[in-house]
Amino acid sequence: MDASEFIYDWNVASRRNSVVLQRTFELHDETLRDGLQNPSVVDPPIEDKLEILHLLDQVGIDTCDVGLPGAGARAFGDVLRLCQEMVDAKLHIRPTCAGRTVVADIIPMVEVSQRAGLPVEVMTFIGSSPIRALAEDWSVELIRKRSVDAISFAVKEGLPVNYVTEDTTRSRPEVLADLFHAAIDAGATRLTLCDTVGHVTPDGVRNLIEFTRNLLSAWGATHVGIDWHGHNDRGLGLPNSIYALEYGADRVHGAILGVGERVGNASLDQILVNLKLIGELGDRDVTQLGTLCDKVSRALHFPIPISYPVVGADAFRTGTGVHAAAIIKALEKGDRDLADRVYSGVPANVFGRSQEIGIGPMSGASNVTHWLKSHGIPVSEAVVKAILARAKQSHQLLSDEDIRGVLAATPA
Repeated sequence: MDASEFIYDWNVASRRNSVVLQRTFELHDETLRDGLQNPSVVDPPIEDKLEILHLLDQVGIDTCDVGLPGAGARAFGDVLRLCQEMVDAKLHIRPTCAGRTVVADIIPMVEVSQRAGLPVEVMTFIGSSPIRALAEDWSVELIRKRSVDAISFAVKEGLPVNYVTEDTTRSRPEVLADLFHAAIDAGATRLTLCDTVGHVTPDGVRNLIEFTRNLLSAWGATHVGIDWHGHNDRGLGLPNSIYALEYGADRVHGAILGVGERVGNASLDQILVNLKLIGELGDRDVTQLGTLCDKVSRALHFPIPISYPVVGADAFRTGTGVHAAAIIKALEKGDRDLADRVYSGVPANVFGRSQEIGIGPMSGASNVTHWLKSHGIPVSEAVVKAILARAKQSHQLLSDEDIRGVLAATPA
């Protein structure tokens, strides 16, 4: 089915040409670092982390923060093992490591890189906002010096450096300009703009990225990449990330299922979904996205809400008669694409899912007939009426066990 023939897309009716379409960009995962800062999750064993790493690679994530190797012996061991796996399994995904602007945090990254035999991008971070400086008793001079010392050390050791200003979205422009310039002079080749507390709106995303782009252009430093790192405190993590790409970011960060501190990071899986739907993912294969989300959920003990987009249990399930009837009619036409789109803004099959028709108090005979046929059970008027009668007495969708109970008690 040619969707454009049957769906008028107001999303692009008068939209300006997307910046994303005119250049390449990358996607960065923070599940195994920033995501693990969620106070309710479990830091999983290395076997689970390795499986997550492989799934991230399969869905086309470009880079992954594999942790803070300076946080302790276990953290160092896990980071090293993940980097070794990238080499041994010839994965396309590349490693990054986070650490404070402290040389002691960067020394373990150098060791990991040398022992694993691959470059590790150093993401060295420090707060840049006036409110953070007030709380820490930091001066701009101190922030600048710590930043330059850390960046210079990493560069001397031959590692690429990403300078991460925490709370960028609440930082003064003159301070950012000062810190960015010093970082680039010291050898940083990326800048990460952080919405650490989920403060910013799409207007703020545009203003901050345009400000940074203009600085780099004025300095002749257009080789320096811009990352966007968003959090979800206002519920804007996802749209801010999409806008960040449109406004000129070279790479956006996220975590699977949006896991992270407080209400979490931008949801990387939802970023993938939306980029796929607007035609921006190229040949990335997202059919394993559900498997990845399920694995993260189980490994981190982080339940997926039933209504969570695309990978939630109810994402493609309906028991409503009118909705189900339209889907069933599409299926009877032999058109899976039509069935996927007639009552869904997301085509389930693209993401390895399928439409599910349940039977409940708002269902009609078509729901029952479909369920029976899909389970290879002969359809009779008596059986349909019996199941429908049971459903009308229920306060929720019937389980398969409920339906089979009715079948057992009803003559064919």
